[in-house]
Amino acid sequence: MYNDLSDLCIPPTASIREAMACIDRNSKEIALVVDNQGRLLGTVTDGDIRRAILAAFDLDSPVKELLQNRTCKPNPKPVTALIGTSETELLQAMKKDFLRHIPLVDDHQRLVDLVLFRDLVETGELLLQAVIMAGGFGNRLRPLTESLPKPMLPVGDKPLLELIIGQLRQSGIRNVHVTTHYKGEVIEKYFGDGQEHGVRMSYVGECEPLGTAGALCRLADCRDPLLVINGDVLTSVDFRAMLNFHEDHAADMTIAVKQYDIEVPYGVIESNGVEITGISEKPVISQFINAGIYLVNPGICGLVPQGQRYDIPDLVRRLLEEHYRVVSFPVREYWQDIGRPEDYERALTDFAKGEM
Repeated sequence: MYNDLSDLCIPPTASIREAMACIDRNSKEIALVVDNQGRLLGTVTDGDIRRAILAAFDLDSPVKELLQNRTCKPNPKPVTALIGTSETELLQAMKKDFLRHIPLVDDHQRLVDLVLFRDLVETGELLLQAVIMAGGFGNRLRPLTESLPKPMLPVGDKPLLELIIGQLRQSGIRNVHVTTHYKGEVIEKYFGDGQEHGVRMSYVGECEPLGTAGALCRLADCRDPLLVINGDVLTSVDFRAMLNFHEDHAADMTIAVKQYDIEVPYGVIESNGVEITGISEKPVISQFINAGIYLVNPGICGLVPQGQRYDIPDLVRRLLEEHYRVVSFPVREYWQDIGRPEDYERALTDFAKGEM
């Protein structure tokens, strides 16, 4: 149960951006929309926010637009329970409708409390294994990578890979596989079996580089979903939220994506044949790029061919051709790829400022 609702509630006039800040502040993956009498009008979840980003919603628009957008979908109104409902009944309702939260209300629909599924069920260790891709040469970062593999470059007082493993541990992930090739012995010597870092670590060595997905064939026997993350990504993405999103959309593979804006430094002409139909001065083109973080269901690794180079785009194309469900998970948290010297310098600056 959660009794202090002050950091969970927002008015219907609040913006989507304010709802997002509320969710980040309370760490419950939900904001409760209430009127000035304390009556519950609706809920906004972390998943709702991410779907709004994918749909190009104006994040400064009122949150009530999100609520209106849900009126034609299953469960358009929040599922609630009366105060005093037993934990057994609440748990049954959550399992029946695949819910993670149930607001408790009184006879006048005034919000009284919030019940979380994770408070009723011992979740502890997350049923998710992680794979960190750490076998790259890091050629663009030379001479920094002449003696260290890229994931072992220091960020603050720790290697990047140690920060990634720490984040996985805090999310409840305990089994971590690391794919290695270039200077893999440096990684194995530093982390060992992972016990000192609160995880269980194993290593998937590549005699020859197998690409960004090739080593996954060696993990085809895993029975849990796999979180696959590039070893050169500095991020504060919420892995639990990503797993929830993956499950909510019944996905076979979920790809984390990051919005990337490109400003065209010229006036762009719009035309139809020889006829000019418009002109845009220095427009900003916004696209979603691959953020190097993936969730795959058990069995997907078995689709990766043995012993040959195979990249993530190859796997995605195969999944789409064979009608598997592949979905996007927009990263709204901090994210920085460390592939070039300027990227690494930016990551160091951001980390020093506490922006991660």
